[in-house]
Amino acid sequence: MNLIEKYAPNAAKLSISQYCPPKCFELAGKRFEFAVDTGEDTGDAVLNFLDETRLEWSIKSSGTPKTETYECRKSDDWTYLLTYCIEGKTPRENHTWVIDIEQGLVTFLRCSLGENPYWPYIINSHFSFGYIKEEGKEHTDLKRHSFTEDVTGTAVRWTYGHSTSTVHVYHHANWYRIGYPRNRTETKEVPDSTKRIREMMQSMPSSDEPAYYVKIKEGMYLVSVTEQNLEKILGEKFGFRSDTLCFLDNWKRMYSVGRGFGTATTGGQDREIFVMIGKYGSPEEVDESFFTSPIPFIV
Repeated sequence: MNLIEKYAPNAAKLSISQYCPPKCFELAGKRFEFAVDTGEDTGDAVLNFLDETRLEWSIKSSGTPKTETYECRKSDDWTYLLTYCIEGKTPRENHTWVIDIEQGLVTFLRCSLGENPYWPYIINSHFSFGYIKEEGKEHTDLKRHSFTEDVTGTAVRWTYGHSTSTVHVYHHANWYRIGYPRNRTETKEVPDSTKRIREMMQSMPSSDEPAYYVKIKEGMYLVSVTEQNLEKILGEKFGFRSDTLCFLDNWKRMYSVGRGFGTATTGGQDREIFVMIGKYGSPEEVDESFFTSPIPFIV
């Protein structure tokens, strides 16, 4: 029996979720109180993990705690990527937390649709930073997770599955570019859907999209990217509507966990996207133009 022939086709259908690690249930039964004192959504916040799949949350010290279904993955022994979508909220909204037990810090990323009246599918990202409250212990350290330029100048090949990989070029503190591995560009291993996406992207002025880079600790960064320009130019034709992806990249292991949130439109029908992602990194050489070409979307 050839196991590759038997299992590889179904594995490939998982796309960017193929290498996603198993769910993490370690937070079940725990309760966290956060002081979110820096950024756009400041105030006290609570995450109460009811079990392996459900939690209660409240932010900015307002309202009755709301229950959601959550996903959790780890990027190292002490750092959790926790995410959930707000059930019943229209336009849709996603919350993602980086819970850093090692340093007692937290990052909160709120992503929402519908804020831009010109582009209703556009997703906007709002960041806040704070610390984990501990009973009977005062938090006196003013250091927080923060935006950074550390990653600027990096090109890396991320592999999401046995037939799915892309190249990310972090060339600017607020932007990134995407490319494809040279040795895989035109091989039969590349799925037809991926080839179609690459062909459509050729009509774009560039692959530049907005990005945020947050330093969590030495060798670990939260990278958040949103396909806003693809939505503005190609819209329904592209299919993926301003999807936003965030990754908790562990550079010491060249490994990452993440989540995707957005909308896919096929045949005029919208489908909600909420997917967990795993990927592995490796060095990749790219043309110098990836780092030096001007961004066509800014003056």
